[in-house]
Amino acid sequence: MPLKSQLSVMVVDDMSVSRGLIEQALDWAEIKKVQYEADGETALRKLVAAPVHLVISDFNMPGMDGLTLLENLRANKTTQRIGFILVTGTANREMIQRGKAAGMNNFIAKPFTKEALLRCIELVTGKLQ
Repeated sequence: MPLKSQLSVMVVDDMSVSRGLIEQALDWAEIKKVQYEADGETALRKLVAAPVHLVISDFNMPGMDGLTLLENLRANKTTQRIGFILVTGTANREMIQRGKAAGMNNFIAKPFTKEALLRCIELVTGKLQ
């Protein structure tokens, strides 16, 4: 059975347009087990209760930003091993260093293609086919 049929993913982004673009890319990659949350606090609560394999989170969100979500995931025994990809339109050295220090597995800058997102995911999960 290919990994893509087993992989469970949570996408966290407060912007519906951004969530939609990620949803289209995941659908194109035939990744079907996907949940969507609009904020970091709700995502964290749900992930602690029911962890997934991979989180794809926007950085810039009101309340809990993507890196704070990552730091909280890594601090919790239940969620510390979840793969994490940060999506950002404003990648800078400080943000990337903070993400790496917190245990970020990969990041992708906006705008991105569906092929680029798939490559980014496969660098974390291995080949999905």
